[in-house]
Amino acid sequence: MSFVIENWVLLSVALTSGGMLLWPVLSSGGGADSLNPNEVVQLMNRDKAVVVDVCGADEFAAGHVVGAKNVPLEQLEAKLTGVVKNKATPVVLVCASGMRSKRALAVAKKLGYENVRSLSGGMGAWRSASLPVDKA
Repeated sequence: MSFVIENWVLLSVALTSGGMLLWPVLSSGGGADSLNPNEVVQLMNRDKAVVVDVCGADEFAAGHVVGAKNVPLEQLEAKLTGVVKNKATPVVLVCASGMRSKRALAVAKKLGYENVRSLSGGMGAWRSASLPVDKA
């Protein structure tokens, strides 16, 4: 017990740094519905996943995942069934940072899509992984 009392500053620094290391994992939504860029590529290649970019048209034109279809978040509920007809098809939702795609995930699940996931970190993570970007 005396060790804890005498070294409380070191222990608090250790706990703080541990928390800071865990923060990106916890805040990025690394849950079951999130994929990293490499997992998205595997899903696209292996299972022919459809990538749906939920950004606005201007962001989509500035750069998007190769082969992605653009359906802005505000139009997703009305247009997703026209873009991806088979609700069993794997769908990956993408946006600039990963926040809108998380919201889009709830919309897609409400529409009955069984295998829908979100790109964790969005296009920022995609570009950081040095994966190809298409510009329209």
